[in-house]
Parts: sequence; C-alpha cells; structure tokens
Amino acid sequence: MLDRRKFLKLTGSSIAGLSLSSAFNILPKGLFANTPKQKITSYIRKWGMTVDLDACAKRPGCRDCIDACNIIHNIPDLGSPKEEVKWIWKSPYPTVFPEHIHIINREEIKNLPVMVLCNHCDNPPCVKVCPTKATWKREDGIIMMDYHRCIGCRYCMAACPYGARSFNWFDPRLFLKTVYQDFPTRTKGVVEKCNFCEERLVRGLLPACVEVCKENALIFGDLAVIDSDVTKMLKQRHSIVRKPHLGTEPKVFYIL
Repeated sequence: MLDRRKFLKLTGSSIAGLSLSSAFNILPKGLFANTPKQKITSYIRKWGMTVDLDACAKRPGCRDCIDACNIIHNIPDLGSPKEEVKWIWKSPYPTVFPEHIHIINREEIKNLPVMVLCNHCDNPPCVKVCPTKATWKREDGIIMMDYHRCIGCRYCMAACPYGARSFNWFDPRLFLKTVYQDFPTRTKGVVEKCNFCEERLVRGLLPACVEVCKENALIFGDLAVIDSDVTKMLKQRHSIVRKPHLGTEPKVFYIL
C-alpha cells in the first residue's frame, strides 16, 4: 500500500510527463529535424597600409591626412610638442628609417618628412605589457584601445618602439574647438593612438587619411587577398618597414 508521500511523488511525475508529451505534440512535426545547419565561414581580414614616399614628395607640406584624422577622432591641439596628442604625424626620413638610410640616394626622399602612425604590428609589444588588457589585437590585425580600461600606467608607451602612442596629461576635451559626434572623446590620464579608422571600416569606408589623400600616396586594404590594391602595390614596388630587426612585423609598409 502506498503512503501519502509516495503517492504524491508518483502522481506528480505522471502529470509532468503528460505535460511534456502535450507540449511536443503541439509543435509541428519534424521542426528540428528539418532545420538546416548554418554554414560558418572562417575568413578573417588582415588589414594593412602602404605609404608611397614618391607620391608624398609631390606635395611637400601637405597635411590633409593629419588634419582629417585629427578632426574625426577629436584629437586636441594642445599647442605644445612636449604634451601633444598625435595619431598621425610627420618625422624626418633619417629619424624614421635610420637603418634604411643607405638605400636611398635621392635627396628629395632623404629630406622628406615621412608620415608615421601606429604600425598595427603582427607581434605587438604594447599588447604584451598592458596589465588591464586595455590594448589588444583584433583578429583582423588592428591594435585597439579601450579608454575605459586604461589606467594610465603608460607601459604600452614604453614598450612601443615607434613612439606611436600619446598620453593625455590634460583633459583633451578642453582643447577641442568642435566635437565630432561620431567618435568618443577621451579623458585625462589615458593613452590613445591610431586605430586604422575601425569605426569607418565597419561601415565599408576607407580610413579618413586614405580617403583625403589627393596623390593616392596611401593605399589601404586586405593583405589576405592576393589581388587587393595593397597587395598589388607590395608585389609591384619595393617596400620597407620601420625597425624590421625588432620582429614586430609592422603592417604599415613604405614604398620606395
């Protein structure tokens, strides 16, 4: 004879089983069996840029790429080279390429200020030293910055061999004449740098510096595609990178 506890347990299980059976009977027959599996694609882009030094030499003093970058990324003008914040800037050729000075015998190139930026290295030392993971490498090769996670330790600045990062010693928003609404402003005490205009890439646009270049000196594209504009340029012309002996494998190539 069943006691009351066993009776309730037995009847409860029966009711639950009945409910499940009813629920499955309501669903269309073969609903899950006929659902096609989604095909997962594994293609990953690998972004890179070429800078044609000959094309740059055609317009000495041009700042179109720098000005465009500064405007759309809300980069402040502090008026002081010591504390300046810069994503793209120009430096003399011997300073940028001290190890390559022997392969250039044209004075117009030797004396040309070279456009420099974050190299978005394949082996970035800045990423390895960040204690909060505020800087990281995306699968497409872009080295990113999370301004909210940055604690201002500046380890990444010390690790970067290209001087491509800037520190906000002051509140940068106080030095902006206008604010570009499509990109966030930063705060005092964080590091920032070029991001290859990733916010434009996601919309199918080129980086701003590439778009405004009138001499087509800057070419941007997918290094993983054999017939992209950037890979074609690298096949057709001789290129160099900054400080190749360090093994960082930059993804910004300079065309000679």
